[in-house]
This record gives sequence, C-alpha cells and structure tokens, in this order.
Amino acid sequence: MVTSIKTKAQSDRSTLTRARILQAALHEFSTHGFAGARTSRIAQAARVNKALLYYYFDSKEKLYAAAIEMIADKVFERTMSVYQHKATAGERLMRTALDHFDRMLTQWEFQSIMQQEMMRHHKGEPGALPLIVERFFAPLQSVYRKVVQEGIASGELIDVDWMQIQLAAIGANVFYFLSAPVYRMVMPFEPLEAKTLATRRKALVEYIGQAIFQDRSHGATLAARVLADTPMPDIKHNRLLSRRDHERA
Repeated sequence: MVTSIKTKAQSDRSTLTRARILQAALHEFSTHGFAGARTSRIAQAARVNKALLYYYFDSKEKLYAAAIEMIADKVFERTMSVYQHKATAGERLMRTALDHFDRMLTQWEFQSIMQQEMMRHHKGEPGALPLIVERFFAPLQSVYRKVVQEGIASGELIDVDWMQIQLAAIGANVFYFLSAPVYRMVMPFEPLEAKTLATRRKALVEYIGQAIFQDRSHGATLAARVLADTPMPDIKHNRLLSRRDHERA
C-alpha cells in the first residue's frame, strides 16, 4: 500500500514536471523561434536541470514538437467546444469567429509559432507545419464546412461558397492583427488598445449577423445575444499589448 502511494506521488510529480517543461518550452520557442530558443533557458524557467529536461525529451526537436502538440490540442479542444454548443449552425459560426478573435488576443504563443512556421515553410525549410495542419487545421476545416452546409440546408444561412464565409469571418481577424502596424500609421487610433479591440470585436459579430443570414433581423438578434453572454477576455497583462508597446518604443 505504501509503495502504491509512493508510486502515485512520483507519477504526479513527473506529470507536473513535464508540464512545467512544456510550458517553459512553449514560451521560449514562441518568443525566440526554434533556432533562437535555448534549452538552458527552458530548463531554468522550468526549474529543472538540463539532464532532467533531456530525460523527458530526447532532443530539442522532440521538445519543440511536444510543445506544439500541447498548444494545438488545447486550441483544438477549445474550438471544438464552440462547434458543439447547443445552437443553430449560424450561431455556432458566429461564436466560432468571436472565439477566434479572442484566441488571437489570449493565445499569443500559438499565433507566434504559426507565423514562424509559415515563414519556415515558405523558405522551404523543414518544420512543424504539417503536424499543426494534421492535428488542428484539417479536422477543424472539415467541421467548419459541415456547419456551413448545415446552415444552408436549413435555410438559416445564405447559399454561398462555404469557404468564402470562413474567409470573411475568420480571415478578417487574421488580417486585422497582422495589419496592426499599418493601421497604426494610417488610422487616428491605436489598433491594439482595449477600447479599439472591443469595438472591432463587436463589429465582427454584428457584421456576421448581417452578412450570412437569410433573415437579418434573426442575425442581429443572435449577434446581440452572443456578445452579451461572451465577455471580452481580460487583456490587462496581455503579451500582444506588451509587444505593441515594445514596437512603439
């Protein structure tokens, strides 16, 4: 019995140690990229020595892959929970777009790694993009298409190409955040301030309510309800905003 208790305690400690290493690795890789990341900094941040780090992960490459799997699985589960929300297809698409906007605010590590991997892919360098696509984008793309088709078949949504709805709703979020430096130069507001982000967030949902629904009054009602029960994430200590401040310094 005593041995069993010790074994469980050791297993729990091992799980916690592995989780600390992965979280530290995610921060290091998303901040410095794969090439610039240092296992010594990861070990220090995780409060382990390098020997123990390599005990859990044989190489820097395997640690990188494990960190990406961890964050991709986390984002995948969050997104799937929105798709599984008990609502009409149109409302689920609206909530998906809003969740994507909020994820870009709060999951900066995932966004950073995605940008780095896209750049590596364009350069023809080996990377983790195939892994991310397999574990995250491919299955979610399939679900998104089915939800749009469900909404069109029910008569709730306008009959247009399903991918155009995705590009207009989710693609707009990506464009806005990537274009923030340009907006900062040409617009009379700071694009990443909390007040501006709240305005863009609200406009996104209201636009979807008017753009993809057969009955616009129905879309407007859904938009108001979704915004009312989905408060904006706390971004007081958001890494995205701190990076904004660094860019302006």
